[in-house]
Amino acid sequence: MPKLVILGSANAVPDLMHENTHMALVGQEQSVLIDCVGNPLLRFQQAGIEVNHLTDIILTHFHPDHVSGVPSFLMNTWLLGRKRQIDIHGLGYVVERMEKILEFFDWTNWPKMYPVRFHPLSDQEMVTILETSEYRILSSLVHHLIPTIGLRVEFPQSGKVLAYSCDTEPCEEVVRLAADADVLLHEASGETIGHTSAAQAGKIATQARAKALYLIHYPTQEGKLQELVNEARTMYDGPVALAEDFLELSF
Repeated sequence: MPKLVILGSANAVPDLMHENTHMALVGQEQSVLIDCVGNPLLRFQQAGIEVNHLTDIILTHFHPDHVSGVPSFLMNTWLLGRKRQIDIHGLGYVVERMEKILEFFDWTNWPKMYPVRFHPLSDQEMVTILETSEYRILSSLVHHLIPTIGLRVEFPQSGKVLAYSCDTEPCEEVVRLAADADVLLHEASGETIGHTSAAQAGKIATQARAKALYLIHYPTQEGKLQELVNEARTMYDGPVALAEDFLELSF
């Protein structure tokens, strides 16, 4: 049964209990890393995910708290003897910038480096990124400070749907991504340019008719996490919870 594992849940400033937001979609055939920060190899080990089962990385946008771990992750897995290809997906500018960063590390000259393929994504709505027998991943542009994609994951065997807002202001694109979703993961950084408050996330969940709301990419430094849940409940009548690190959601 495919599952989503939250590897990090904090906004741009992590703490000892919350790494920057990233997650793994784990299936029988393959696994997908959604954003790549910190040292994902350690998070994979802590979560009990087989790193060689990973086939794809999706980069939602080019901010450090979402992409900074890519070079070290590729280096670590190469040093561990990985042979299997990894495919990296992102908007065109994200892919181009990541390739330039890797060039600074002279990565194409690492001896016996495994294949890495880059796949630029269209900025259209509901673009199919990946499709397997277990899930279909689609992307749409959302409203952040820079071009950013949110994701919708459809699980044909169970008929369930997962939606992830990524970093965004409240927008109709997320409402459409999350339409009738069983789980909506929505950021709750706060009501500011390019971001969303917990109450606004609750309103989006209501508009999308989502069956459950998990708050993610939230501020952890103030220690008022339960207040975020209570705030979201003022605008949404369904189940609300925090997407804590190492939470597993099965689909």
